[in-house]
Amino acid sequence: MNPSTIAITRLHNQQLINTSFKEPDELISHMGAIQGQDYSGAKWAVGLRLPGVHDSQVEKAFADRTIFRTWLMRGTLHFVTAKDIRWMLELLAPRIITSNMRRYWELELDEKTLKHGNNVLKEALEGGNELNRKELLAILQKRRISTEGQRGAYLLQRASLDGVICQCGVENNNPIYMSMDSVPKTRVKREEALAALTRCYFKSRGPATIRDFMWWSGLLAADAQAGIESVASEFIQERIGDAIYWHSGSKPEMPDMQVAHLLPTYDEYLFAYRDRSASVNLKKTINGLKNRYRPTIALNGQIIGTWKRTFKNRTIIMEYNPFKNLNNEENQALSQAELLYREFMNINN
Repeated sequence: MNPSTIAITRLHNQQLINTSFKEPDELISHMGAIQGQDYSGAKWAVGLRLPGVHDSQVEKAFADRTIFRTWLMRGTLHFVTAKDIRWMLELLAPRIITSNMRRYWELELDEKTLKHGNNVLKEALEGGNELNRKELLAILQKRRISTEGQRGAYLLQRASLDGVICQCGVENNNPIYMSMDSVPKTRVKREEALAALTRCYFKSRGPATIRDFMWWSGLLAADAQAGIESVASEFIQERIGDAIYWHSGSKPEMPDMQVAHLLPTYDEYLFAYRDRSASVNLKKTINGLKNRYRPTIALNGQIIGTWKRTFKNRTIIMEYNPFKNLNNEENQALSQAELLYREFMNINN
């Protein structure tokens, strides 16, 4: 298996070619979670893997409470399904909370204050009430819990990590929160949760290494190792260069035509791996990709440029910055990728 084969196999397993799903929650459950601090970009990450699905359908999944947004892997916001949110929080949140301890101390947020904040937020959202970030911060302030500086952000995050609240959408860049009381409670033993997370990662993102898995999940080395040992019989391990890669054994064929993808910022195709060399040729992209936190263009799994879209009077203006000259076939692939994006946004002009 060479870098090109790794890239194509990842495209297949990440549902970027020949998707196996139809609904946002099915796709997200397959992926485990999708990085979601850029809300509009994360919605497109779903649409990119579900051709024919529109932005409004992803919003409907939030409205139907089949998907939510909360802090998971590495303490960053992710889209996650209703059936997975609780066991993932129980597995991942304790380590995030531990890593936050110094910041809590710096912000003078002791456990008594954090618990009080949880109770205030829970009370504010009782009975199916939904409030946005600004409204919740105002309530905390009214209850004499200071939200100055970053205190407000850490209070909301901690309540989310403790499974008290979660985000059920975003309006005008302002996250909307709800109580998690209505989310079914599931009891999953830690070892079972660890096995489920490991299985999900290597099934949806393989071929990948344990170091990649540790990067994505934020787990300690001992937990990552225990996870892979628990599901080792379900996967193939293969030495490639100096590293051991784990994968399901699927062997997708190289597409007959050029295939382009307009990847959003933070897309799992890149950000699910510590080592991205299978898809990013640093020598070719070092000058063109000075800021890695940008939407990128993938051609047959290789990053070959960046892109930008601007909304103006219900139209979309697309701008491309390829790192090389594209031939006719490559430009046609890019046009098809743009058409998919326009269809997702329901704007065809």
